[in-house]
Amino acid sequence: MFIEEARLPPGLRIYAIGDIHGRVDLLERLHALIEADLADAPERRVIVYLGDYIDRGAHSAQVIERICRHHPGNAEVVALLGNHEAMMLEFLDAPYGGSLWLANGGDATLASYKVRVPASYDELLITQRALRHALPRHHWQFLESLPVEVRFGDYLFVHAGIKPGLPLDRQAREHMIWIRDAFLDSEADHGVVVVHGHTIVHEVEWRPNRIGIDTGAYTTGRLTALVLEGAERRLLQT
Repeated sequence: MFIEEARLPPGLRIYAIGDIHGRVDLLERLHALIEADLADAPERRVIVYLGDYIDRGAHSAQVIERICRHHPGNAEVVALLGNHEAMMLEFLDAPYGGSLWLANGGDATLASYKVRVPASYDELLITQRALRHALPRHHWQFLESLPVEVRFGDYLFVHAGIKPGLPLDRQAREHMIWIRDAFLDSEADHGVVVVHGHTIVHEVEWRPNRIGIDTGAYTTGRLTALVLEGAERRLLQT
């Protein structure tokens, strides 16, 4: 049976932010909206970033720096792992599997760290070494520490979704950062309302079992924050 009125614990407000993809300009604008909105916030306020901070947009390095260094209203921050951060980490570990990442916006991330995009397969190792050298230590620590999920009250926050029918404590990392159709098409009761990004939607998707908030910031200019407090749901958007 679906949760008829999903709620957060009293005294808590959540701002869940969808996929940023290198648009630091939009992130700064959304942070300003959150700062203003925090004026009447309860004692505990948490910003949950749903992953995909990097790739495609021009300022991946700057997005990571912003998340690391600036917390609107001194809110708590939980930054989740997206599939694009996972691909970047795989490249940093094993460069010869990096073609998928580079073909999906990794070239923009390299440029944001002032690393030359490899001209051929033979240059992947050189590029990997250059990126490892260019990454600030705190960016390394940020990327390597990203969890795949967090739960508050009746809401579960993940990047992509979960595998329907599988208990929450048995969900695989790959499902939570990569899944699409099996999750998106499911009408199953997950026992929680899943808040996710990963799949671009023209408008926020409100379903009984999930809320999708990736509004395609890097192409549309619309970065979305879902604001949750008690049983209330509302949006802040650039």
